Amino acid sequence: MFCVPSTEIGAIMNITKGGLVLFSANSNSSCMELSKRIAEDVNTTIMELLIMVYACKTSCAKSIIGVIPYFPYSKQCKMRKRGSIVSKLLASMMCKAGLTHLITMDLHQKEIQGFFNIPVDNLRASPFLLQYIQEEIPDYRNAVIVAKSPASAKRQAFVERLRLGIAVIHGEAQDAESDMVDGRHSPPTAKNVAAIHPSLEIPMLIPKEKPPITVVGDVGGRIAIIVDDIIDDVDSFLAAAETLKERGAYKIFVMATHGLLSSDAPRLIEESAIDEVVVTNTIPHEIQKLQCPKIKTVDISMILSEAIRRIHNGESMSYLFRNIGLDD
Repeated sequence: MFCVPSTEIGAIMNITKGGLVLFSANSNSSCMELSKRIAEDVNTTIMELLIMVYACKTSCAKSIIGVIPYFPYSKQCKMRKRGSIVSKLLASMMCKAGLTHLITMDLHQKEIQGFFNIPVDNLRASPFLLQYIQEEIPDYRNAVIVAKSPASAKRQAFVERLRLGIAVIHGEAQDAESDMVDGRHSPPTAKNVAAIHPSLEIPMLIPKEKPPITVVGDVGGRIAIIVDDIIDDVDSFLAAAETLKERGAYKIFVMATHGLLSSDAPRLIEESAIDEVVVTNTIPHEIQKLQCPKIKTVDISMILSEAIRRIHNGESMSYLFRNIGLDD
């Protein structure tokens, strides 16, 4: 039994000849598309998924496989100061509700799989994005893959598979992931904290001072392709695009698996130096595409349907992970 989350209780049940039952909610047209896709309000989606999974469990379903192309709260996967690890909580809730298997795509950190005590298949969108580059960017051989921060430079699958050069943006405009604000505020600000006893001499860390922004690598007269897993708040992408333009890049593409594109992201992209933003349909973004023609979509439903078919028939999943290394 496969559960695909959506926005309201009320679901469509599709029964195949092989006995496979696919549930998907029918609250709006976006949900009907990708089996039929993930909901707009993430917290409502999570609650609905948990209720659907628990209903299947109490109805004695033999197995319950969750199909969650974009795993919510995936950026909150490590301890920052004294904040909570929300993705760990979410994994525990799903397992407790009765999930027996999870299909997802491009987790923000692969270590999130360890939060689950059930099998997790973390599929990759890179083959579809690589195909887009080869088919839709005629002069892609003159491109360079750009990491918008040193931390992103570890994603070198595009560099190795397309046999292109790499450039890294480094400097004051980039925030380390550990410094990013993600809604978790702990400990409280200094004015609310009791004074430390004068007899305690706790050494303080020296404040960070980032060097002036610079680009490591040659982008002059070339196409710059910024690769990341999630594009939500676009400020860092816009700053990277401006820097690349100043360094001589004549076209700038942004490639990401999950296009959240929240708030006024479409407008900012439309007014920016970015020529095109390419994302997959793990999250519906039809409204954003109407606001910004620069946003393009790559369909990944084929690999999700194949994963469902293989699990249901008891076939090996290794075919879907062929040629994928540890660093991908």
